[in-house]
Amino acid sequence: MSSKIGSFALLEPNHTSTQPLAFLLTGVPGLEAVHVWISIPFFLMYLLAVVGNALVMVVVAGDRNLHEPMYLFLAMLALNDIILCTVTVPKMLVIFWKGPTTSTFAACLTQMFFVHALFLSESAVLLAMAYDRYVAICTPLHYTSLLTTSIIGKMGLVLVARSVVVVIPGVLLILRLPFCRTNVIPHTYCENMGIAKLACASITLNSVYGLTAAFLTTGLDFILIAVSYGLIFRAILGLSSGEARAKAFGTCGTHICVILVFYTLAFFSFFTHRFGPHVPHHAHILLANLYLLVPPTMNPIVYGVRTTEIRVRVLGLFHLTKSC
Repeated sequence: MSSKIGSFALLEPNHTSTQPLAFLLTGVPGLEAVHVWISIPFFLMYLLAVVGNALVMVVVAGDRNLHEPMYLFLAMLALNDIILCTVTVPKMLVIFWKGPTTSTFAACLTQMFFVHALFLSESAVLLAMAYDRYVAICTPLHYTSLLTTSIIGKMGLVLVARSVVVVIPGVLLILRLPFCRTNVIPHTYCENMGIAKLACASITLNSVYGLTAAFLTTGLDFILIAVSYGLIFRAILGLSSGEARAKAFGTCGTHICVILVFYTLAFFSFFTHRFGPHVPHHAHILLANLYLLVPPTMNPIVYGVRTTEIRVRVLGLFHLTKSC
């Protein structure tokens, strides 16, 4: 074992390669002086995300009238958002408040696994919600038979399984790498390429797998969502009643807002990270945090404002609490 405090090179022999005992997460490089100020909006967004999504879950779980596919998928999205925020933000806030913080090799890989798996799950749930809208509008007579509670439960299991199966090879590709340089990660959380770039061997395979997996999951999800909404809009425009068209557009509008927030931030961060070498490093880090935190913060707000059933029941919940 070797230890060099200056560069934080804590390495542990592992046969012919070396694995770090720990990584040092430093936060947002170049903005260390304002970490405390940056932490304020991040803390408020995290608080809003947890409370808002928890309210959505409580409302959907507590009202049998909301045990319908659209709301069950919304509850899945809310649960995924709470876990995704909690995996990253508390550690991030510790870094902002106390300075660079260590994370053991195992803890770092665990966080990496959950960050990427939950991100893929978020995309998959949005795809399932698009399918729900497609069935509801394009084949309404088959809605109850195609989206039973049993089928929705199986869809949830498949979404989780897909995320796990896709992310595990990325973790194994990290485990095969030797580390012999600095263990400092200029980031607020552990993510795949951030760890891989510290290795002393070629990471081409890691990069190729990451790009391929991203395209075949998040990229394909986006394409399928776009196709489904193309079919949905064609069906809506074919309706003879203007009132029916307005109602159909209204049921899809909320989901479209959520999709735009999620994929716009995700794709912008993805492309600037790989094809924007002139973008400042601190901008990459801030974007990487925002695309994980903004959607969970915005989703309950968007659904609360635009979905009458959710809004009325949340307000009723507050009224009941106030009365008690």
